[in-house]
Amino acid sequence: MEKSLFEQVGGTYTQVGDYLLPNLTLTEEAQKSIGIWGQQHARYLKQYHKVIYYNYLTSGKLNAYLADIDEQAEEMFSRLVKDMADKQGIDENLKATDQMAWVGKMNNIRNAAMEIVNAELIYS
Repeated sequence: MEKSLFEQVGGTYTQVGDYLLPNLTLTEEAQKSIGIWGQQHARYLKQYHKVIYYNYLTSGKLNAYLADIDEQAEEMFSRLVKDMADKQGIDENLKATDQMAWVGKMNNIRNAAMEIVNAELIYS
């Protein structure tokens, strides 16, 4: 009897009554810590791109993929905040002389940076 494609790639079956059921298992993947960016991207994929989400999940690569997205997003966010603050002249001097103005401006910058990261990495 000729082997099925499933058996050719290492798959096995278990006989239950008259039926052969494939033995399916998820591969183990190293668990990396996933921050808020990776968690948001996971929710987005699961809701709007189910095929991509389940392909990563069943291939055992979901955690690594989300950890990578999280790291990229965090680096992008930090770089954007720093660049925007530098361009607007928001520095430690402003923080020391007018804390409320500094907080307001930094909150605006952080919100703008968050929108950019979300648009370019998380929800795309």
